[in-house]
Amino acid sequence: MGEVYVITSGKGGVGKTTAAANIGIGLSLEGKSVILIDTDIGLRNLDIAVGLENEIVYDLVDVVNGDCELKQAVVVNRNQKGLAVLPAAQTKNQQAVTGEQMKKLCSELKNIFDYVIIDCPAGVDYGFETAICAADKAIVVTTPDLSSMRDADKAIERLYEMQIEDVKLIINKIYPKLMGVQLPYADEVLEYLRINLLGIIPEDIKLVIASNASKAVVTDEKSLSGEAFRNIVKRIQGQYVPIIDFDCKRKIKRFL
Repeated sequence: MGEVYVITSGKGGVGKTTAAANIGIGLSLEGKSVILIDTDIGLRNLDIAVGLENEIVYDLVDVVNGDCELKQAVVVNRNQKGLAVLPAAQTKNQQAVTGEQMKKLCSELKNIFDYVIIDCPAGVDYGFETAICAADKAIVVTTPDLSSMRDADKAIERLYEMQIEDVKLIINKIYPKLMGVQLPYADEVLEYLRINLLGIIPEDIKLVIASNASKAVVTDEKSLSGEAFRNIVKRIQGQYVPIIDFDCKRKIKRFL
């Protein structure tokens, strides 16, 4: 049986979809079979993040409504063995998929794939609850600013309320030169959110270039953000990998 991860944030624009794409591709590079599910119905972006935007015929809503078979909607990445995507619908709303439908779908996918990774919509409303109800584990993505941290805190609270106990944090868009000046240190973010750390992603020009080209920085051996994503992938698989201290001044107190 595979594992179902939901990647969420609360706030939009923190790099959640980029994280989902890089983690999914990183796991497939490790020889795992992975399916990425975009549940941001009405605003489809995950297919762009993995370079499959021209391959979409059917979508998540078509599958749960019985308008097509699962295998017709799942898009296999021919350039990356082991990776597939189930895209969101662009012409429907969040109410088009129910929690029970997500549970049934993910139960089926767990028998096929090693990892089912759900890219959750922003917010903590109906779409959020539908996306997380089938998850075994959760990854919360935040940036080191108060508005993102506050929304992440609310998302973490709702995850616990919905009985998801394995919740870990990715701190994205770290600017080392600003830490402790305009932005809090990573361990201060951890103290605020009170969950264990899965990884820290530095802001990296290579990440920006890769994202704009619909590519994954996790494959770039010369990128610091790529290295950070590769380390996250190893931690997800249970390997011990020290957290890279991009602050260069503070000791990360808690992780994994």
